[in-house]
Amino acid sequence: MFTALAAYPTQFSPREKYNVRTPMVPVRNWAFIAAMHFGINMLNNWAFAYNISVPVHIILRSFGSVTTMLAGVIRGKRYSKLQVLSVALLTIGVLGKMDSASADSDSSEFTKGIGILLAAQFLAAYMGAYVEDQFTTYGANWTENLFYGHFLCLPWFLPLSGVLRNQYAKLAATPPLDMSSILQQKQDFLGSTSDGTLALLRPVIEHTPQGILFLLINSITQLACISGVNLLSSKSSAVTVTIVLNIRKLVSFIFSTILFGHHLSNKMMIGSALVFGSGALYGWETSWRLPQEREEKRKANGTLSQKSE
Repeated sequence: MFTALAAYPTQFSPREKYNVRTPMVPVRNWAFIAAMHFGINMLNNWAFAYNISVPVHIILRSFGSVTTMLAGVIRGKRYSKLQVLSVALLTIGVLGKMDSASADSDSSEFTKGIGILLAAQFLAAYMGAYVEDQFTTYGANWTENLFYGHFLCLPWFLPLSGVLRNQYAKLAATPPLDMSSILQQKQDFLGSTSDGTLALLRPVIEHTPQGILFLLINSITQLACISGVNLLSSKSSAVTVTIVLNIRKLVSFIFSTILFGHHLSNKMMIGSALVFGSGALYGWETSWRLPQEREEKRKANGTLSQKSE
């Protein structure tokens, strides 16, 4: 709801019905995308009920580049050998980290969680390819995808309204944050006694339940994230988007590991290096070498045409 409200001004038109401008993509297509979006996110969240840790969750979702490339091949797209190699190396890196992270997990519960995440990944691959087709066919704006992809998800939450109310009540019952402790930690970490921005926000923070505050912060950062993903989707292929997201997930994985005190094994370090390296290799191939090759062929064809004339 937060994302839909934030994206609404981009679709506002006082002369149109319901004050929303007519979408470039048919609404039924956006409704289909919204249903997939809802299903993918519900599956990804459901996996946490099966002993899936956040690092493992992040790692397995890094398989998106593989499933998206497979979906592209099925749809008739072709990739260069270097692009395929980079995705293969990325997969090896993900598997290396996966093996280390799952060593201490309960096998039966863990397997169920893995199955749920894999189902979400294949559905996400299909959705990525479908969204790419919508941009290609209709020339839709990324803000349109942002608005309808979230607004049309809202009816799917109606059967869960009771659970959502209970969860919100639990968040609202949490105590506010202890600002004195936060400022002390800031001083210990930065060596600064100046409040700065925190001084302006202190009255709000001290009177807001920390559960609601964290929910708001999560919503704001999610809005920034999903806006960037939608903008990237409108300018790049589905595989390129998943490669970029893999790098983002790797950074999240490293932060999660460090902040919660987990040990990075040698396999995790090697796997992380492979993910970073293969992402950079794919980016170089896609953004520099292939465009250069196409430009050289275009110039060569132009030269041949002039000579024939």
